[in-house]
Amino acid sequence: MGSKDLSMVSLALTLVLLLIPLLFNYFLGLGIGKKSLIAVLRMCVQLFLIGYFLGYIFDLNNSWLNFLWLFVMIIVSTISIVNSCSLKFKVFLWPILISVALPVILMCLYFNRFIVRLDNIFDAKYLIAIGGMILGNMLSGNIVGLNHFFNNVRKMEKKYLAVLALGADRKEALLPHVRESILAAVNPTIASTATIGLVSLPGMMTGQILGGASPVVAVKYQMAIMIAIFITRILSIYIALYLTQQTAFDAYDVLRKEIFKDK
Repeated sequence: MGSKDLSMVSLALTLVLLLIPLLFNYFLGLGIGKKSLIAVLRMCVQLFLIGYFLGYIFDLNNSWLNFLWLFVMIIVSTISIVNSCSLKFKVFLWPILISVALPVILMCLYFNRFIVRLDNIFDAKYLIAIGGMILGNMLSGNIVGLNHFFNNVRKMEKKYLAVLALGADRKEALLPHVRESILAAVNPTIASTATIGLVSLPGMMTGQILGGASPVVAVKYQMAIMIAIFITRILSIYIALYLTQQTAFDAYDVLRKEIFKDK
């Protein structure tokens, strides 16, 4: 038995709840009223459009089309990461695209073939759903990690140059910053993973239970996807830091100031 459908009246009653944050905005002068309404409107339009489009893709279930859609999701995620960082778009688009695409695609294929054991590893229901969950959870980690790394190196540039002057190479001088940035990116995932089940029921598990799956089956899938998310997140931020360093520093291992967006 599938989950119960929501009528348009039900959705309207959900939208009525927006009066609560709007009242907070009005009385406290938060200045987020217009921004909140636009965000909710965009979310509703995007989800309705993607819902109908995914219905078409799932019915067609063409492997090439499924993979193409996953890659579109990867590109959109990459653009979102670059736009949310303090780095110039044209300079870092390709390094970050590679750092997102490589671990996500490999993890999706591994997950579908060896964990779910699908005959068709490009099955739309699994490839797009698993890829979407991994990308959604990885996006914030990359933004935090990249901003943490480059802002820290920029702020502590004198110390970094002093370490170079003492004989360290770039890799050795940047290692503390790389370590801190990876920790900043993955610590939220570690914290949320440790409290799953006790504090929250994650989206995949909730969706499967509402869709009629056994709670035990839903738990197995959730365990697998959380491990996949953690591994992909740490791989992606490491690759991103490695590839962006090749562009961010000159031949003398000095941080290029022109890589940052103009304030």
